[in-house]
Amino acid sequence: MVGQERTQAEQGQSAAGALPHLVPALEAIGAGAYVVDEQGRIAAVNSHAERLLGRTSAELTGQDAHDLLHRGPQGERLLTTQCAMRQAFHSGSPAQGSGEHFERGDGSLVLVSWTLTPYALGDAGAGTLVVFHAAGQAADAGLTTRRPAETLTDYERLALLAETTTRLTSTLDVDEALDRLVRLVLPRLADWAVMDLIAERDEVWRTLVVQADGDSLVRHEELEGPMPPVPEESLMPLSRALRGVASALAGADTYRGTEPDSGIMVEQRHLFETAGIHSAVMAPLRSNRAVLGAVTLGRSKRGAFTSADLPLLEDIARRAGLALDNARLYQRQRKVAETMQNHLLPHLPQVPGLTLTVRYLPAPDASHVGGDWYDVFDLADGTTALAIGDVVGHDLEAAAGMAQLRNMLRAYGWAQQEPPSRVVERLDAAIMPITDVTMATLVFARLTRTDDGQWQLTWTNAGHPPPLLITREGLAEYLTGGHGILLGTGVDTPRTDATVRLPPHSTLLFYTDGLVEAPGHTLDEGMHRLRQHAAALAHRPLPSLTDQLLRRVRPPGHDDVALLALRTPRHEHP
Repeated sequence: MVGQERTQAEQGQSAAGALPHLVPALEAIGAGAYVVDEQGRIAAVNSHAERLLGRTSAELTGQDAHDLLHRGPQGERLLTTQCAMRQAFHSGSPAQGSGEHFERGDGSLVLVSWTLTPYALGDAGAGTLVVFHAAGQAADAGLTTRRPAETLTDYERLALLAETTTRLTSTLDVDEALDRLVRLVLPRLADWAVMDLIAERDEVWRTLVVQADGDSLVRHEELEGPMPPVPEESLMPLSRALRGVASALAGADTYRGTEPDSGIMVEQRHLFETAGIHSAVMAPLRSNRAVLGAVTLGRSKRGAFTSADLPLLEDIARRAGLALDNARLYQRQRKVAETMQNHLLPHLPQVPGLTLTVRYLPAPDASHVGGDWYDVFDLADGTTALAIGDVVGHDLEAAAGMAQLRNMLRAYGWAQQEPPSRVVERLDAAIMPITDVTMATLVFARLTRTDDGQWQLTWTNAGHPPPLLITREGLAEYLTGGHGILLGTGVDTPRTDATVRLPPHSTLLFYTDGLVEAPGHTLDEGMHRLRQHAAALAHRPLPSLTDQLLRRVRPPGHDDVALLALRTPRHEHP
């Protein structure tokens, strides 16, 4: 019974350490595969590995891979110094081998061939990908037939496809994905790699032309640039690939002595002549929705490609196409979101005598729009209104709610010549019946000039972090007055105002909680850090102060941050 309880506890701990988002990428690998973290614990495993090892994912994840699996020929446990896989793991470099034994769930041994390569785990740190199969499995499956002398072994092909999947799916940047693809195929498969991508309006752009020169890669920008349109009827290899018809081989004679049937053929002939390519293979880059372009691999210093090489390049191109499509969709969504956020956030008015600066940073793991906002606008009586707020959420719904809230606040502030507390009371009463906002925080303030030329701030606070006032001497104080409950609770409670005179050449900071809140730290710690750094930066010009604050104080981006800063003049002006 004790042993059973211990097993259940260990399995619970294993499940807690799993990284399930890695599993889809591992499933695309046609062999057993698992990923380990920096300590060698299994973080994710595919179904192929479960079958080969006779163990479930729950039994594998969270366990030390060496202690659980690695055995000697007689089933004896191995010291790490006796294990080639463990030594390669500690070196942090790609490696491969064979003749190792893994222990299955029933205690039997399986002889495996393996390859491992570094694998980024994102926020979880660095990791290692291990791909393996039972010895003899590749031959049993008939994978060893038709292998040209100059191509990779079957196991090396499998490892290359696994590496292609993991490396290309771990980035959402198109340029980075293309760079990784080039480094995967050069010089392993070819001497030249060319990427032709189809952009908007079906325009073709020769995006990358890279040559393998020994161990270094040389980019030839003089061969890159816009390409002629894709011909509809051309039977030439690149034209067919760009139409998504098929992959194909091409030799030096493909483009010699033939009347060009299109501008693309002219460009490809120029490429072959300039690069000295005598053999090439071309494959389309496809997504599930469209043809994205084509990849050309050329050889100028080694033997020619054969038809047996086509399936490998097609597999690589298929995986690359899906990764590029995901990256394009992400960048398109990000661009739309950033454009929307920029239009939602207002431009600042000119306030004579004051310096104003704003910053907005979206949460990097969200949709790049959110509920954090700021506003500065003139009121009907000639004074200036300031606002900073945060609508719950980090998505388009929060951004839409933010726009509703901001516009209503502007309307109430302009129409009603009332103290900030009364304006916010009206706004709070209207939130539930009129808007889609569930809850929000807000500081709303009125800035006026006194008869003696000073600036006076009157504000009310609806559950928001308090503004920070920093004098030119470096004294920093939070303005905690006028505090009340947040918006959207449905509780009808009176709100209060607070008033302070702003000293000459002082800085006032309005900010959202993303600047001071971080997992594992208290709010008091974040606010102390903000006050400490703001005081140290008091002498800086206002744009420099805000930028430095964001660099020094902002926690690792888990939340949006909006920052509104103003500075009063050095001298009073009656």
